[in-house]
Amino acid sequence: MRKPVLLTPGPTQVPEEVLASASLPIMHHRTPQFEAIFGEAAENLKYIFQTENPVIMLTSSGTGALESSVINLCSPGDKVIAVNGGKFGERWIELCQAYNLDLVEIKIPWHRTVKPEEIEKALQDNPDAKAVFTTLSETSSGGVTDIEGIAKLTRSSSVILVVDAVSGLGVTPLYTDKWGIDVVVSGSQKGFMLPPGLAFITMNEKARKAMETSTLPKYYFDLKKAFKTAEKNTTPWTPAISIIVQLNMALQMMKEEGIENVYARHHKLSEAIREGVKALGLTLYNEDTGDCCIAVNIPEGVDGGKFVKLARDKYQVTFAGGQGSLKGKIFRISAMGNVGPNDVILGLATIERVLAELGYSFEKGKGVAAAMCSLSK
Repeated sequence: MRKPVLLTPGPTQVPEEVLASASLPIMHHRTPQFEAIFGEAAENLKYIFQTENPVIMLTSSGTGALESSVINLCSPGDKVIAVNGGKFGERWIELCQAYNLDLVEIKIPWHRTVKPEEIEKALQDNPDAKAVFTTLSETSSGGVTDIEGIAKLTRSSSVILVVDAVSGLGVTPLYTDKWGIDVVVSGSQKGFMLPPGLAFITMNEKARKAMETSTLPKYYFDLKKAFKTAEKNTTPWTPAISIIVQLNMALQMMKEEGIENVYARHHKLSEAIREGVKALGLTLYNEDTGDCCIAVNIPEGVDGGKFVKLARDKYQVTFAGGQGSLKGKIFRISAMGNVGPNDVILGLATIERVLAELGYSFEKGKGVAAAMCSLSK
């Protein structure tokens, strides 16, 4: 039986050796043995985040890190700016509303990402804003935001820039310290090649200073406690022990490959996907498409729901469908995480087979050939 292939923007495929490490005997989290693993993972996380600041590990999905950034930086009534440009941008909006913040929403169409000049105007119109919440990779639509350009607007001011890099970190370039980003959050089940269950957050000195005056309620996600215990290579609460063991191995693999090579690998594979789908006459949904997720418009006359189900159930290749208003209108394919050239070729072949079964007319083999040509460059 052929092994199912995940070509979704999360969860992503996990390397076999990382999967196997979870089967090691469980250890107690308050022991020197686990603290050594935790400490090594914490240090290597700094390399992936490209920061000298501590990186906190939370036992939650990436949304837990998003929520923790809101409640640890803000107080009731604080004015904040949040970008709503996709399903995950909506999450920033909902979190800010849940905690009764004075929200300035930048709402943009899903087919593009926010531009630095739009952030600049919002900052000029709202000089009392405390924070800007935005997203690096919007996997609901395939866009990648110019975070470097946005950070230039905030790094010399009191405004705190908070970036959701759940699906972008370890996939597309992000240089936390070099660019001057104040807060970056991420999650385990994307570029880190791990099962879901861990979230990460790093803060610079400016952001940690803002934590001292935050009065929003918090307990499990109280980052003051997390930063304090991290100094001793432990956590305030019981961590996801086995996933941290897996994390340590995955980080060693990424560090050995080198972060710039990790970025280059994702770009090469994603470019092959883009060339392959274009050769079939398909079009990309997002004008700011990047290497985290490629959103492809479903051609006219093809049932988008059937496309995803047929690929998954008959050919055991999983793509993601559209979310919200894009349901049935796009499919999303990703080379994120533990994906190689053979997976990309299989993905393109599956797209061709499913489109043919659903009545779409095209020159068979052209998508696969274009992807192979791209990969050979």
